[in-house]
Amino acid sequence: MATLDDVRRLALALPRTSEKVSWGSAAWTVSSKGFVWERPLRRADEAALAEAGVPLPEGDVLGLHVADEGVKHALIADDPDVYFTTPHFDGYPAVLVRLERIGVDELRELVEEAWLLRAPKTVARAWLADQGR
Repeated sequence: MATLDDVRRLALALPRTSEKVSWGSAAWTVSSKGFVWERPLRRADEAALAEAGVPLPEGDVLGLHVADEGVKHALIADDPDVYFTTPHFDGYPAVLVRLERIGVDELRELVEEAWLLRAPKTVARAWLADQGR
């Protein structure tokens, strides 16, 4: 089970990442581009999930950028107990994650991939080289 503290630690370990408060929740940016954020559900989200028969998360929810909607839908199809979306994110390459149901290693991969999508290319290449990838 992952926590927002895990998200914070993983995100801030990446180059040029900072934390800010956006809409009253924690958000992490790389060179001023958001890549992962705390995403409390709103009433409209809860109503849409209930209508779709999707159980509401019991803990914190994380939003994060993915490469495209195909990746989002593949994650949701592969593990709907962890990944989900709401109509608010229709047409947008982001997925929601139930933190209470994801391991820290899988979370690390997601945070790093989201960061790579939003980081300046030279920064991303340098980080990948430092990681031996």
